[in-house]
Amino acid sequence: MAGFRIGRGRDNNRSPQQPPQQQQSYGQQQPPPYGRPPYPPVGGPPPQQQWPQPGPGGHGEPEYFDPYGQQQPQAQQPPYGHGGHGGGGGYNDNPGHTQVFAVGEDPYGQGATYQAGAASAAPSGPRLPWKELLRGIVTRPGQTFLQMRDYAVWGPALIVTFLYGLLAVFGLDDAREDVINATVPKAIPIVLSAGVAFVICGLILGAVTHTLARQLGGDGSWQPTVGLSMLVMSITDAPRLLFAVFLGGDNMVVQVLGWATWVAAGALFTSLVSKSHDLPWPKALGASAIQLVALLSIIKLGTI
Repeated sequence: MAGFRIGRGRDNNRSPQQPPQQQQSYGQQQPPPYGRPPYPPVGGPPPQQQWPQPGPGGHGEPEYFDPYGQQQPQAQQPPYGHGGHGGGGGYNDNPGHTQVFAVGEDPYGQGATYQAGAASAAPSGPRLPWKELLRGIVTRPGQTFLQMRDYAVWGPALIVTFLYGLLAVFGLDDAREDVINATVPKAIPIVLSAGVAFVICGLILGAVTHTLARQLGGDGSWQPTVGLSMLVMSITDAPRLLFAVFLGGDNMVVQVLGWATWVAAGALFTSLVSKSHDLPWPKALGASAIQLVALLSIIKLGTI
């Protein structure tokens, strides 16, 4: 009797043997649900992060990375140039995007920056002719200085100051005696040199007044300030000079006119600096103080 050979049979009810699962190495854990990356394990490399893909209409531009995957749903954004800087919070205002502006456009405000020497406002009126300019300094100085604060007046200033210097020689007693006693060829250079000296003196004193005004916070231009100060210096001393040519510097009328015209010059200088540099009158008077003292010591005291 043949014996049966008993062997290990196959159980058909069992499912095929599944391949053994590979043991997950330490530090390569699967990310938990809801898109939250795990905290990096101690001693292991940090988990690899995935950048969020741009949604529909995103054009593939870079966005700020959201490490927790909690980006808020956004509505469909308009393309470039629509709704960007118009105040609608459009696509160009999102983080990571470049906003496009037109040439010369200032979308963040229209504030002006202070620039030294630049005019703070537009001219308040047209340029005055030389006759109206000279008349306006005497009759309506405030309006004239304000209207001419942005215009250079070199022509009238140089001519009037030069003529004033020619006559100023005859207002000084010692200089008048030298000119009268000298011959014509010698007297002409003395008179001409006096005119040039007064022009140079007016330029220097006007520049000093302008510099002091700028140091005190003024914003006016130097050319109108210097030119108008030369006109003020010449025009205010003209009444005293006319009487001094005929009466001499020691005459009582000339002395009274000298002090009166000096006070008038101080008022006009204060108004000039105040209108040209937008300064209050105490600072304007302080800026013109050196010029007033120089005029008093050089011209007025020479005859008074």
